[in-house]
Amino acid sequence: MNINTETLVSITEANRNFSRVARLVDENGAAVILKNNVPRYLVVEFGQAESEQVSPDEDVMAVSKRLLAKNRQAYDVLAK
Repeated sequence: MNINTETLVSITEANRNFSRVARLVDENGAAVILKNNVPRYLVVEFGQAESEQVSPDEDVMAVSKRLLAKNRQAYDVLAK
């Protein structure tokens, strides 16, 4: 996962100014909250989190096919 350094927020700052965290999520799609200078929490829009969920009975082949379809361009570039 690539992390935009502009979306990093210390846990102290997030605690004091959560509206800033919400604004970062609105602008960038996600914010990472650091605890002891280590990425600890990921804040995303509810709709994005909901779309990333996978049903618990989805088998490995279905997951593989979904990931291949989603990332087809990247796999084609890597295959060259």
